Amino acid sequence: MRAPISTTSQERLVTAPDIPHAEPKLGTVAVLYTEPETVLSDYADLLDLAGYQDSLTPDIETLLKINISWQHYYPACSTAPWQIEGVANKLRTDGFDDLTAAHNGTVVGDPIEGRIKNKHAAVEDRLNIPHVILDTPEMEWVRYKPQAEMLVLNDIYKDGIYIPEMLLGTNIIQLPTVKTHVFTQMTGAMKNAFGGLLHRYRHWTHAQIHETLVDLLQIQREIHSGLFAVMDGTFAGDGPGLRAMRIPTKNIILASADQVAIDAVA
Repeated sequence: MRAPISTTSQERLVTAPDIPHAEPKLGTVAVLYTEPETVLSDYADLLDLAGYQDSLTPDIETLLKINISWQHYYPACSTAPWQIEGVANKLRTDGFDDLTAAHNGTVVGDPIEGRIKNKHAAVEDRLNIPHVILDTPEMEWVRYKPQAEMLVLNDIYKDGIYIPEMLLGTNIIQLPTVKTHVFTQMTGAMKNAFGGLLHRYRHWTHAQIHETLVDLLQIQREIHSGLFAVMDGTFAGDGPGLRAMRIPTKNIILASADQVAIDAVA
């Protein structure tokens, strides 16, 4: 069955933007233990330890890719509010002033309700960080022609690969949590891009999810000036995945410019 084009998509074809690309430290993952009293400052130390400024371009917009897997708060299920605050405070301190929180929609929950119930709105509003929900009608999606050879996406999306136009030419920081997933075994930085780059028919790729994530990493590298990931493991979701997990307290946080490496360590 062929995945249809999103109704918000634009017909013009775009390719990789002509932008400078930061040179990340591949294979390097920073990991720290944390506790509630120090978690915000620990995130600042974590980003420095991972050398995040080598991976991002400071004078362009930086997207904080928020994960909402359920509109209800459930530990480890969605991006933690202290994760957003710790990362945003550090970025602002270091001169990254143009921040936007980019939320994904989901077929199993209301992202607007989820932004409120997961306390994302409370943090973003208090820090004056504008937000967008990527697959709402007002967001424009454009047909993208990847430079890299795709493993599966061209076959799944016969009418073209459509991505949010606002992602082109930006820095992006993936903000996943440490948790398991019924299809990918674990879901981290690479899976977090899945919710932002593909529209709500993205679940049609689950039969070839591993190849899909490789394709999406290639696209991320083409369209973004800088890539980084910061993962919260204060709680670690363990079980069938996302909305049915045991939640042991682990109190670790991780950061890396290498999405494959951070997912492997987590």
